[in-house]
Amino acid sequence: MRLIRSLSAITSAVKVFRKSKNKIGFVPTMGAFHEGHISLIRRAKKENNKVVVSVFVNPIQFGPNEDYRKYPRDISRDKELAEKAGCDILFYPSAGSMYPKGFNTHVEPEGLSALMCGKLRPGHFKGVATICAKLFNIVTPDTAYFGQKDYQQALIIKNMVKDLNMDIRIKILPIVREISGLALSSRNRYLTPAEREDARLLYRVLKKARSIIRQGEQDSSKLRSIIDNILKKPGIKIEYISIVDPDTLEEKKMIDSSFLVALAVKIGRTRLIDNMMIKIKN
Repeated sequence: MRLIRSLSAITSAVKVFRKSKNKIGFVPTMGAFHEGHISLIRRAKKENNKVVVSVFVNPIQFGPNEDYRKYPRDISRDKELAEKAGCDILFYPSAGSMYPKGFNTHVEPEGLSALMCGKLRPGHFKGVATICAKLFNIVTPDTAYFGQKDYQQALIIKNMVKDLNMDIRIKILPIVREISGLALSSRNRYLTPAEREDARLLYRVLKKARSIIRQGEQDSSKLRSIIDNILKKPGIKIEYISIVDPDTLEEKKMIDSSFLVALAVKIGRTRLIDNMMIKIKN
């Protein structure tokens, strides 16, 4: 596996892959790898001849009071894990190379980016779409892999690729969880033992929602109220509970087809998100 930092070097390496007619799988990340990242890399390796993984903590997707400076970084560990998972190139650019002096062009998605996390993090998805567009242009992958935990982000990128006629397939893979059910996240390392116990409640409440629906409840407001009451405890600040159409992210009043339950909370100072796709059987 090669660790590449410069844009010219990654461009040259990709051209060599293309000359040999290799299919390229791409996993864009912000590093601090966990088993969720590794599952994406392994899947990319299974489905492609070559795999490129990027590690870049993207400054323009963080708000002024968010955790850009303290976001976990451990490139030595990431390099070791990526190589074991089958990565061929680990692309680790600097912020200065990705956003050189005079950089003034952004991709600003509309519609989906105004909902859920977009309401609370203005400019976040503009930053995400911009860096993904840049990375897609640099790496020119056949397929890019994202995790379902960041469902809204993945859906926005999927729509961007379609709207801008990018010749890339986007795959969204299942959430990887701890044995306790807690969705794996690089931010989990911020949690104290007591906060981690509270965080496990997110998956429990998603399973509770699934159980209630399967028992016949169709009123989304009732379901939201039940979830709210379970999560409403000291130490947990609910940012949103969304019961939405999985394609449009529009809130559902009555649950009569498959839908997504998405949660965002703050536990202590740590912001966590989770979701579950619930399929309604006719």
